[in-house]
Amino acid sequence: KGGGRRIMEGFIGVVGGRRGPGLGRTTVICNAIEVKKALLLVDHGSRRAAANDMLTDVKEMIVGMNPDVDIVEAAHMELADPNISMGIEACVEKGAEEIIVVPYFLSPGRHSSKDIPEMVHEAISGHPNVKISVAEPLGVHSKIGEVILERAGL
Repeated sequence: KGGGRRIMEGFIGVVGGRRGPGLGRTTVICNAIEVKKALLLVDHGSRRAAANDMLTDVKEMIVGMNPDVDIVEAAHMELADPNISMGIEACVEKGAEEIIVVPYFLSPGRHSSKDIPEMVHEAISGHPNVKISVAEPLGVHSKIGEVILERAGL
């Protein structure tokens, strides 16, 4: 398995089309297609540049943690550029055939469960051949618990 690439099997044809006793077997022939995947991190966005820069830092950290991911981009839901539409365009321009949008939010509130998916749907409408999905927000995870304890010095 290549980190950011997923193998998808596409149907090509059937050989020996009938089934039954003594009639032979049906053989399905498939080809393997590598799909260039992109990860698009999306936070709320801020009027403060330092706050927006943090998402770029997270993006660079992810690239360092898994250099096999084909494309990693960052975007802001509002208040700053690049916005979601610009982030999707950047992924497509780099050849993304599948984009996974990851809301950089803790809870499944209105922004991560309604606003971001709607913005993504609108932004991807000009790219019908690109598969896109929106992941769950960060939520409850033991690694977040570890970070909280580390920040508290416990």
